[in-house]
Amino acid sequence: MSAPTRLRITGGAVHDPANGVDGDVRDICIEDGRIVAEVPAGSPTLDARGMVIMPGGVDIHAHFASSSCNHARRLIPDEHAADPAPAPSLVEGLARSGTGGTVPSTFTTGYRYAGLGYTTAFDAAVAPLTARHSHSELDDTPCVDGGIFVLMGNDEYLLRQIAAGERDRARDYAAWLLRATGGYAIKIVNPGGVEAWKTGQRNVATIDDQVDGRPVTPRAILETITAAGNALRLPHPVHIHCNNLGVAGNAATTLASMEALAGRRAHFTHLQFHCYGGGGGQPWSSAAPKLIEYVNAHPEVSVDVGQVMFGPAMTITADAPVEYLLHKSSGRRWTNIDIELETGCGIVPLTYKDKAAVSALQWAIGLELFLLSQDPWRVVLSTDHPNGGSFLSYPALIQLLMDRSVRDEQLKRVNPKLLAGSALADGLAREYTLNEIAIITRAGPARLLGLRAKGHLGAGADADVTIYSREPDLARMFSTPRYVIKHGELIVEEGQLRRAPAGRRLRVAPGYDDAVLPDLRRHFERYSTVAFEHYPVRDLPGEPLAVG
Repeated sequence: MSAPTRLRITGGAVHDPANGVDGDVRDICIEDGRIVAEVPAGSPTLDARGMVIMPGGVDIHAHFASSSCNHARRLIPDEHAADPAPAPSLVEGLARSGTGGTVPSTFTTGYRYAGLGYTTAFDAAVAPLTARHSHSELDDTPCVDGGIFVLMGNDEYLLRQIAAGERDRARDYAAWLLRATGGYAIKIVNPGGVEAWKTGQRNVATIDDQVDGRPVTPRAILETITAAGNALRLPHPVHIHCNNLGVAGNAATTLASMEALAGRRAHFTHLQFHCYGGGGGQPWSSAAPKLIEYVNAHPEVSVDVGQVMFGPAMTITADAPVEYLLHKSSGRRWTNIDIELETGCGIVPLTYKDKAAVSALQWAIGLELFLLSQDPWRVVLSTDHPNGGSFLSYPALIQLLMDRSVRDEQLKRVNPKLLAGSALADGLAREYTLNEIAIITRAGPARLLGLRAKGHLGAGADADVTIYSREPDLARMFSTPRYVIKHGELIVEEGQLRRAPAGRRLRVAPGYDDAVLPDLRRHFERYSTVAFEHYPVRDLPGEPLAVG
């Protein structure tokens, strides 16, 4: 048996909000990849005097390990040339080169997450049919523990169960699908709308529109799948991308979706993109105050923001109808994928410009959501990477939240055309504290994901630790941590990546009634090009997290 690996981190100001620690100077002790209460005298030490210590970052919603990302990479050869990613200078292990840009290659993604102090990340939209591909990409993404959210809500088998009133069978199907794909959570995108669009219907305008002329509505899809996820006691509630993303006036649809699930756990993702007033001949406007008021008043609801950051982005979504509209309105090249009987996918490169009125409004709405939130545990940081901007823009976003003067300077430079009545333009003075930043980037997403060993530095937690040097330039501070520890191993030293261990796979395996299988097999035999026996992903690493 090998000797235990130990480390004592001394002298740093610890921000561990999950355990009520707000800047206290205290030791952090590590043994065999876990945080422990104490290590023996004489254990190796790391001097963190004058520095800030937080748990490793947790990205609740990104797109970095899916077949759609591969298609997106093919659309941006110019970015590959402009942002090469040479192999890092590791002190041990094999280093790989790659490419960067808005959708970096797999190895580069892992290296760059680690370089920001992030140690856990989820790909938030994976078609079940392509789950095997996503797991292969996760295998090639070092330094971060990762998992996938599995798309449901536009899959033919599920829609048939809802139409027939077979809600128990729908629940068992959802459980089987999570196990078959090695998924962690259920993701709903434009419920019913993608299927409607694929079958010739324009889209769905309200949550009570029928889908393809059958007795199925977005409301029924939301209620059925949310009930299934909660009945299965999944660690993360159903992850919902509402109908009418990016459409003026869509705040009404978003609010109706929230109200339809009142009293039930639900997570609404990239809320900024669903937060627009106007429409019907009226100009675009911010509906952030109205929606965040609802979130503030309903503790069963959680959201991530999907902040827009000015600069290049890549829109990648299963919401194919909105991508078609974006392609037509922008004239940019695009890719559209029909993933048989399951979902769709659209991909369009995009640039957010501060002089463009709609981009300026989107930027302001995201900040309004953050600054008007009363509970940072339920309104967590995301840019919907790479849809609203790269995860590499997180430090700049943190600076906007912590420093009003930086925010106000940028506000002076943006197009004011659609900002009349904006809460941000009216002078929101709030500035986030270091502890609140630790909540929205670490403790909050870990709690919402049900990851009990992540997002905190208490005894028993995974030894994922990020140590920052204090700097007046907050963007610089958060972009280059001094040290990063992953599962007890020092992977970033003096701001340089030195080790790149493989990440762990995070997945669940809920139980289901085997009675669903014969009917499901018949469905595959009649309609699918993939044999039922070949559909599940085999030989996944690690053990699934306990459910219930």
